[in-house]
This record gives sequence, C-alpha cells and structure tokens, in this order.
Amino acid sequence: MPEHASPRWLKPLVDYAPIATFFIAYLGSGLMVATAALMVVTGAVLILSLAIERRLPVMPLVTAAVVGVFGGLTLWLNDETFIKMKPTIVQALFAAVLFGGLAVGRPLLKPVMGMAWRMDEAGWRILSFRFAVFFAAMAILNEIVWRTQTTDVWVTFKVFGLLGLTFVFALAQAPLMQRHHIPDES
Repeated sequence: MPEHASPRWLKPLVDYAPIATFFIAYLGSGLMVATAALMVVTGAVLILSLAIERRLPVMPLVTAAVVGVFGGLTLWLNDETFIKMKPTIVQALFAAVLFGGLAVGRPLLKPVMGMAWRMDEAGWRILSFRFAVFFAAMAILNEIVWRTQTTDVWVTFKVFGLLGLTFVFALAQAPLMQRHHIPDES
C-alpha cells in the first residue's frame, strides 16, 4: 500500500461506527446513553482517522462538532430535543454550504469527492445542486419525523431511513455521473 493510501476499512469505520454504536446503545440503554456513546465513538474515530491519515475528513468533522454541541446539550439539560435536532442541523449545514458554493460559482462537492468521481464542471454543478436540495429535504423530513413520531420511530428513521434514503439518492445520481464522466488519461 502506498504511504499516502489509507486502509480500506478506515472510511466505513469513520462513517458508520458512530451510528451503529448509537443504535445498539439505544436498544440496550435508551437515548441518553446512546447519545453519550455517539459522542465518544465519534471522537474516537476522528482521532483514529487523524492518527492514520494525518488529516481530518471534512464531513465527519462537521458532524462531530454538531454531535458535540447537541449531544452535550442533550446530556447537560437532560432533554432529547437537542439530539433529535442534530440531523436537521447537519443536513441543513451541508445544504447551505453546497447552495453557497453554487452561488459563488464553486460546486463544493468537487473538492470533497473529486478524487473518487471524475466529472466535467457541468456535472459537478448539477450534482452539487441535487445534493443541496436532497440535504435540505432530509433536514425538513427529520423535523417532521421527530416532531410527530415516538422516539423509537425517530431512532429507526435516523439510523435506517436517513441512511437508506441517502444510499438510494446517491445511486439515482449514477446516470448523471456517467453522462458527465471524464475518462482517465491512462
């Protein structure tokens, strides 16, 4: 493995260990313990990522900051409202950043995902717009679910619904990415 390459297991661990821990802890001990576990594991995977890659991934770092603030408020005030708002805040932040980048003529998905997907500028603009709209819709959907459903339903939605919808949405972007794909030069 080249010196700069990360182990293949690192990104899935950083992306999914916190949510898996949250769900398992919720099933066993409830929302407050799950929130504390989420905070601990989120911090631990970021430290591990920094130790291995010598950098912090942007999206998990933003998520960790929001988890720290809203998880801390949840535990400190003993009020589950704050952790339920966390997905709304994260999704809304991502939407705002992507819309802001487009407003100044910079599709901000490209610097984040450009190493994985090679596309022309028009493709990056369209994809950034679609993801911005998607993140805004997910923020609204989280608000609807946590305000109208039980905590059990919201946790299931947070763990499986948001993740599943994101996966389906990303797959639905494959035709766009194929149309705007730039072939490798080699």
